[in-house]
Amino acid sequence: MDLLTLDEVAELLRKSPAQIRWMRHNGTGPRAAKIGGRVMFRRTDVLDWVNAQFAAAG
Repeated sequence: MDLLTLDEVAELLRKSPAQIRWMRHNGTGPRAAKIGGRVMFRRTDVLDWVNAQFAAAG
């Protein structure tokens, strides 16, 4: 399983870490979980979230 940190997701999505934190707070970003006290994202969840954004755009 490929896990990404918040900073890695921010870089992948070309957003700041603060923007990713805000999206997570609002429930509008990719799924994440705290693992060992750190917020981690599965790469597959991030890619699925990106694909869903494109699907919703039409």
